[in-house]
Amino acid sequence: MKEITRINHVGLRVRNLDVSREFYGKLGFKFIVGPVGPEPVAIVEHPSGININLILNASGDAPKKNVLMENDVKYPGYTHIALEITDYDSAKSYIEELGFPITDEVEYHGAQFFFIRDPDGNILEFHQPERS
Repeated sequence: MKEITRINHVGLRVRNLDVSREFYGKLGFKFIVGPVGPEPVAIVEHPSGININLILNASGDAPKKNVLMENDVKYPGYTHIALEITDYDSAKSYIEELGFPITDEVEYHGAQFFFIRDPDGNILEFHQPERS
């Protein structure tokens, strides 16, 4: 479909706006607005133009287990967000300074990427493509 130009935003269901704002704020995302709408939703945006809608209706008693990634049954659905980075070592050092645990680290065909989880178990990949 030729009318599609880019991803407008990613929606992530979260439990607590304050906790999520703090977490994503440390990654450079600025709070734009919220909660708004029937869900309700809060919007954060990175200077790179990446927009995340924090959907504020997660059940407080739901386990922090990621049902798409940590079950033996592999349910269909979006499993993670991959954020492209320009300097793998710098990004990894910054994440480690923040105290966010890195859950996996991979090098594949010259690309390097590592994964962390937000406070609700949503997976974020930091991906540096193969250098040309």
